[in-house]
Amino acid sequence: MTTITLRDTALPRVAAPATFTGQDFRTATGGMIDRRRPLDFTFDGRRYSGFQGDTLASALLANGVRLVGRSFKYHRPRGILTAGSEEPNALVELRSGARREPNTRATVAELYEGLEASSQNRWPSLKYDALSVNALAAPVFAAGFYYKTFMWPAALWEKLYEPMIRRAAGLGRAAHAPDPDTYDKAFAFCDVLVIGAGPAGLAAALAAGRSGARVILVDEDHRMGGRLLADRREIAGRSGADWVADALAELESMPEVRILPRTTLFGVYDHGAYGAVERVGDHLAVPPAHAPRQRMWRITARQAILGAGAIERPHVFGGNDRPGVMLAGAVRTYLNRYGVLPGRNVAVFTSGDDGWRTVADVVAAGGQVAAVIDSRASVPADLRRAAEAAGAQVICDGYVTGTKGHLGLEAIEVVDTYGSRQTIACDCLAMANGWNPIVHLDSHLSRRPVWDEAIHAFVPGALPSGMVAVGAAGGAFTLASCLETGGRAGAEAASACGFAGAAPEIPKTDPESIAHTPLWRVPVSKGKAFVDFQNDVAASDVELAHREGFRAVELLKRYTTLGMATDQGKTSNLAGLGIMAELTGQPVASVGTTMFRPPFTPVAIGAFAGHHRGKDFRATRHVPSHAWCEEQGAVFVETGLWLRPAYFPQAGENDWLETVNREVNTVRAHVGVCDVTTLGKIDIQGQDALALIERVCANPFGTLPVGKARYAVLLREDGFVLDDGTIARLGESHFVMTASTANAGKVMQHLEFCHQWLWPELDVQMVSVSEQWAQYAVAGPRARDTLLGIVDPGFDLSNEAFPFLACADVTVGGGIPARLFRISFSGELAYELAVPAAYGDAAWRAVMAAGSAHGITAYGSEALSVMRIEKGHAAGAEINGQTTARDIGLGGMLAKKKDYIGRLMKERPALVDPERPILVGFRPVDRSQRLRAGARFLAIGAAPSLAADEGTMTSVAYSPSLGHWIGLGLIRRGPERHGTRVRAYDPVRDGDIEVEICSPVFVDPKEEKLRV
Repeated sequence: MTTITLRDTALPRVAAPATFTGQDFRTATGGMIDRRRPLDFTFDGRRYSGFQGDTLASALLANGVRLVGRSFKYHRPRGILTAGSEEPNALVELRSGARREPNTRATVAELYEGLEASSQNRWPSLKYDALSVNALAAPVFAAGFYYKTFMWPAALWEKLYEPMIRRAAGLGRAAHAPDPDTYDKAFAFCDVLVIGAGPAGLAAALAAGRSGARVILVDEDHRMGGRLLADRREIAGRSGADWVADALAELESMPEVRILPRTTLFGVYDHGAYGAVERVGDHLAVPPAHAPRQRMWRITARQAILGAGAIERPHVFGGNDRPGVMLAGAVRTYLNRYGVLPGRNVAVFTSGDDGWRTVADVVAAGGQVAAVIDSRASVPADLRRAAEAAGAQVICDGYVTGTKGHLGLEAIEVVDTYGSRQTIACDCLAMANGWNPIVHLDSHLSRRPVWDEAIHAFVPGALPSGMVAVGAAGGAFTLASCLETGGRAGAEAASACGFAGAAPEIPKTDPESIAHTPLWRVPVSKGKAFVDFQNDVAASDVELAHREGFRAVELLKRYTTLGMATDQGKTSNLAGLGIMAELTGQPVASVGTTMFRPPFTPVAIGAFAGHHRGKDFRATRHVPSHAWCEEQGAVFVETGLWLRPAYFPQAGENDWLETVNREVNTVRAHVGVCDVTTLGKIDIQGQDALALIERVCANPFGTLPVGKARYAVLLREDGFVLDDGTIARLGESHFVMTASTANAGKVMQHLEFCHQWLWPELDVQMVSVSEQWAQYAVAGPRARDTLLGIVDPGFDLSNEAFPFLACADVTVGGGIPARLFRISFSGELAYELAVPAAYGDAAWRAVMAAGSAHGITAYGSEALSVMRIEKGHAAGAEINGQTTARDIGLGGMLAKKKDYIGRLMKERPALVDPERPILVGFRPVDRSQRLRAGARFLAIGAAPSLAADEGTMTSVAYSPSLGHWIGLGLIRRGPERHGTRVRAYDPVRDGDIEVEICSPVFVDPKEEKLRV
């Protein structure tokens, strides 16, 4: 058996911990902190000091702070358990104000000057928490209590139970103000991705990088090296820390290698895609100017090497959650990396040889080892002698059964093989119960880990294609095997990418032993023995789940909440499975394990969003005429993604309705211009452009000649209307499609889907040109006269030469290319003039100047809506995703002889039911009454009920052409009921109006005006 001596290879031995300003548990020398750079910080309003290179956890321990939080359910005192991202206890709030962030692990929060940290889940204070009384109600809060309580009486749910639960639930407080920081997104491609920069990951990166392959090395720590920074190890006669420094220096010299510290790879996805988040500015009070706080990486790699390491397992015994009880590996981390003694009088509870390393490191740091308790009956003699030489009491075949102390550990209770019990004073207990390979990332593609009896842990099973696990992540725990598996995997990954990779020579390491016999729980325990520290799941909860039949691992997880918190069971999962295995009398392999899903550690939503927030997410798009409209005092409204003028008030007008009436009357009597640039415009070209249009449009287009436009209806695959618009044929294989403002993006997406997935063989190209062309509707009896002052001479705009639905390329303003469409949405003689967007403002002003002699007015979206309702044109309120072409009166225009998307599904019985609501018009019987959109239709005298409901009023407007309110709506058998009356019932706004069903076309039903 290998001897573990009390020599020092990385940390000079001192007689006792030196005292600095408040840092009574800081060693005099050693560690990897910069003692020349002290940093001040606050915790719960009290000022402390640390050093550059500390984490919040190490700085708190250096200052003797052991109580850092309260548990989720019982509000028990909790301290620091680990030294990494697996920490379940030390969750704190960082910063204040708009930058306040809850649930940050103190173990990974880098210390910086002025850091503000607060404990959470306590009231009124951390030391005196009123909700700690929950511990007295532990029998009530056992596994599944939320399924069994708050059920009766039902009347108390909204009044008492739900408010009480909401006040008690949750951890931490989110900021109430918008996040002032920015986030970024980045994309990277590489041959070999190395996940984790411990000894295995560094060896893999070196081997792959030396071959010339493109390598990306990511590690969640701000300092790379993994356990080599935490344990006193030797590689080729040098300290492990020195070997890490040389390896990083060589990697940094390689031009094809990118090193990403502070970067957590949180997700593994299909086809070699990986998600990672880089904490660019989390270690600073405020990120530098123009720098993001975090950056989201999407990495695509041909090969990946998983070197994420392993997580140490805690023991399950009574009081194992008391502040001062820590993992042995974490104790060594604080000693060797941070120069901090977690306790002056340390006890070690171990089930393997690895725990005995802690004895040597504590003594080397100047601490005292009170006792070593090994659950194994037989312990190597050299380990016992070394501990006894350090003054430690050694107990074999023994257990820690309980702990003592109020807000921190003061003593442990121990029982040995003979049943002898004793109490041993200590202020820190280091637990060493073996290690679990980090298999989470391996599981993200629904691959289950497999049990390895040799190491008593789950290891990656069928890894994703192109990924291999190395070092501790693959179950190879010795330092030598980490270097060997990492180097070999790096060379093989480079070779698989076509590079001449060769496995490097493995340097000699100091000897070590990893023998251990796991102890899933102490057989005799006093007090609550916790399995999942974050969720307050105890061994008794697992027993209850077993008794009540929730024995399958997925049921166990959800019934007890074991492993459901933000740590995803990193420290708790296997202990719970081991206990269930004991209870069911089967091996752990048969019990199995739950699956893990992304993210590996919590990721800020802002990182996923990147720059896509606020105006960067929904940018305000101004129409080309915006400047002129602002000059005229227009009132704007958001329409889809655009800011569009709604109406143009003039002096003397009392309200918006008076303004809109004037605009409508002017268009009907003279001429008006409206900015319709917001319409979606899609340019479609190619030999098969017409073929694509025929397949996506429900009405026929094969007979559409060049120089003409036609109304178009697009159906979804389920037969409902997707959108309507127009299609103009500018050339034999050149078309321009318009879509509604709200659905422009959806229509483009639909066309791309049809082309790329349904008919990729079609020779067709399409592009959205919505913002490339400014487009204006010029409508009214004097519209042609106005355009004659805009369009260059030589273009005949007479009714005979340019009839209704004509389209053509023209020039304006002395040679500027433009497009002219004779299309009417208002029901008047109307044209739509399109010019390049750069000329949009000038063209608008030119139209206004040309129309001034004809009484022109600018009109906005409100007047446009009034005129479309007067003409019975269906729009967004009617084409709402729940209506068919038949519903909105367009059934007759659908093609009978061709196939198209939605043709069969639109004929489903429910969609052709005679009782289905159909679009019609409505006018109040009492013409002075106002109609309201959203009103429900009821028969005269019918009591309001769901069964009596006959339809809904979809759009309403005051018609200045008719002098009263009118509406469009969908009602059962609408076209058959013209002339009959129903009620428009609106209980929300106290409306109950008798209306007459009529034709939806209120103005110019014979379409005489638009064809002159």
